[in-house]
Amino acid sequence: MRIGLFTLLALMAFAANSVLCRLALDQGAMDAASFTMIRLLSGAVMLLIILRFQPHDKIGAVSPSWWSSFLLFVYAASFSYAYILLDTGTGALILFATVQITMISYTVLSGNRLPILSWLGLLLALFGFVYLMLPDVNTPSFQGLILMSISGVAWGFYTLRGQQSLSPLRDSAYNFTRTIPLALVLLFFVMPAIRMDVESVVYAVLSGALASGLGYTLWYMALRGLQTLQAAVLQLLVPLIAAGGGVLFVAEPISFRLMIASVFILGGVLLVILQRNET
Repeated sequence: MRIGLFTLLALMAFAANSVLCRLALDQGAMDAASFTMIRLLSGAVMLLIILRFQPHDKIGAVSPSWWSSFLLFVYAASFSYAYILLDTGTGALILFATVQITMISYTVLSGNRLPILSWLGLLLALFGFVYLMLPDVNTPSFQGLILMSISGVAWGFYTLRGQQSLSPLRDSAYNFTRTIPLALVLLFFVMPAIRMDVESVVYAVLSGALASGLGYTLWYMALRGLQTLQAAVLQLLVPLIAAGGGVLFVAEPISFRLMIASVFILGGVLLVILQRNET
């Protein structure tokens, strides 16, 4: 019951990041750089607060790195700028599919062979991306696709680096903290474009403190009772939850194109995950 509850709350938190970002950036209420800065800062504060309540002997060794922090920053900044151009569900679909494809590609490049059905799954996912971007009145922004794909690749490599962590929670807290100087540099270069209001700041703080900081903590707690396959498959639910959130809170329609593309992309990635588990 606890694992199920933690898993559900974590997946909802991941999806909430997409919804909160769209709400904050909606109609130019906040610029993407400011959202990124506030999200990362509030996430770092929340994680450091949570660490204060962790018994020291259960925290484990610390192994944060500037490289991991850079990947985290690239993920967060690209995520924010992409959502200026993409709907909630489309962005989440591109993000989580790219994360999985990045990790699968790394496995292949590391010398591991994929079975035939896994290659079929990758082709289905690629077809889904091509179909999603076919020229049409409802075609998502190509620039948004590139930005969100960069975000997904960065998060994929950040995840790969964190797999060997002895203390994911503490490493995440320090990695979040080390993104702050990078976010400040970004703010410096876009200073004339900085804008925000109280409502958008609240959305950014909720995204950082609850959807990111607390959400990641719940996910780490859930992972203790989940198999790797279960965790990978469950993450594929996030785009669907995010799309529902976009409909409820941002009044975004779900297009037929997005539904068809989701079937091919998520179905293809799921096929690869299931086949990897059998090998």
